[in-house]
Amino acid sequence: MRALISVSDKTGIVEFAKELAGMGVQIISTGGTYSKLKEEGVPAVEISEITGFPECLDGRVKTLHPAVHAGLLAMRSNPEHMKQLEELKVETIDIVVVNLYPFKATILKDGVTRAEAVENIDIGGPTMLRSAAKNYQDVAVITDPDDYGAVLLELKENGQVSLDTKFRLMQKVFMHTSNYDTMIADYLKKERNDHEFPDTLTMTFEKVQEMRYGENPHQKAAFYREIGKKKGSLVDAKQYNGKELSFNNINDTNGALELLKEFTEPTVVGCKHGNPCGVSSRDNIYDAWVAAYHSDKTSIYGGIVVCNREVTKKMAEEMNGIFLEVVVAPSYEKEALEVLCSKKNIRVLELEDIEVPQNANAYDMKKVNGGLIIQTIDSELYREEDFKVVTKTQPTESQLEDMKFGMKVVKFVKSNGIAVVKDKQSIGIGPGQVNRIWPTKQSIEHAEELIGPEATKGAVLASDAFFPFDDIVEAAYQAGITAIIQPGGAMRDQLSIDKCDEYGIAMVFTGMRHFKH
Repeated sequence: MRALISVSDKTGIVEFAKELAGMGVQIISTGGTYSKLKEEGVPAVEISEITGFPECLDGRVKTLHPAVHAGLLAMRSNPEHMKQLEELKVETIDIVVVNLYPFKATILKDGVTRAEAVENIDIGGPTMLRSAAKNYQDVAVITDPDDYGAVLLELKENGQVSLDTKFRLMQKVFMHTSNYDTMIADYLKKERNDHEFPDTLTMTFEKVQEMRYGENPHQKAAFYREIGKKKGSLVDAKQYNGKELSFNNINDTNGALELLKEFTEPTVVGCKHGNPCGVSSRDNIYDAWVAAYHSDKTSIYGGIVVCNREVTKKMAEEMNGIFLEVVVAPSYEKEALEVLCSKKNIRVLELEDIEVPQNANAYDMKKVNGGLIIQTIDSELYREEDFKVVTKTQPTESQLEDMKFGMKVVKFVKSNGIAVVKDKQSIGIGPGQVNRIWPTKQSIEHAEELIGPEATKGAVLASDAFFPFDDIVEAAYQAGITAIIQPGGAMRDQLSIDKCDEYGIAMVFTGMRHFKH
């Protein structure tokens, strides 16, 4: 029995090779792996002795040879194959242990050049892996050091690796090479600054964790990360306390973080079931927390709170007085961390680059039955030069500030979405209804119920899309709302404009809608 070993990740390889050699397996090796094995006293044959051809071109060519690939691909059950090997004086190779040049580690280095990245594209390794995996019935092929133990156990107990294990290892090979090639293709796409949607789409992710369940207990779930440097992403958060994040925790927290990234001033976002329930900006983070909490003290129960400034001890003490699932901040006062971590179940996360937005060309993807729909993320909010005051009444400076604040909030409210805001605080949010008047009424009712009967007097209403009728303006007027911001673009825009003029309400069109389905 012969084994060909050529690995970049040398974890456990010396011990594995020694065990193989102890069972009488001949070890063939290449380059740095050969040197390592010889240094550790493992008997090994250099690949050039098998091929009869020296390694060349700085090691670019060493295993690309018929003496290697014929030995891997020959089907032992095929007499003609075996006859040809005998005529060619080629011996079979029964075990292949290969992992590839560290392309991922290379492209993640600071200042890496294209030349360095390209030099770390492995050619011989994937070729050997594919040859061995194609002939899995006869060749055990290992890419993962975690599989060394299982292979050794079967060899010791049965003198061979079982067909089931070989088939499992074959599957891992093609997952491994697919991941590797996709990383290369993705890197090259970014190098060309190519933002077009390709004719075929291949993506690769690495598993962060398996989850207890998905949205509901009967659904299985796992969490994967994109490969590459992604600052400000939840996958890089440091968790100090609580159980692992659940599927719903991750989905909801990500939504809260994306809203938070719209703000540079001290801001707190409360989120529940993927919708914001309390948002506020203030001169300091404590006041922002208080206002966000008082925006909707009912819905925040069991919710998520994200902050873009350090959490203070005073904030932590107040947070501990209610039931929260997740708290995320760029940092915590030492005493604040101690307070929060005194509660067993709250998940406390630190995300240092919390303010860093996603790349504008990042993908937003939704799986549909039999396919995938994909778009670039909704990275814009509005273009201020496109603001158009469409009413006789002009908005005041403070109303304009609240309009901008309101659009940030409603952008992340499920459509049809309405947000009523006042003094940079959300006071009523109406998400996800099948028409636009219902979320309007809902947001007004919530504000009056949760904050007070006069809460909406002098407030601003923001909408994620245009008004099909003037009933929204009528409802706003009845609630005492004095300014509205919306994208505009409806066939009946003039009805809403006329109604605003009748009631002395200022209205601004942004020209940019934000459906969120």
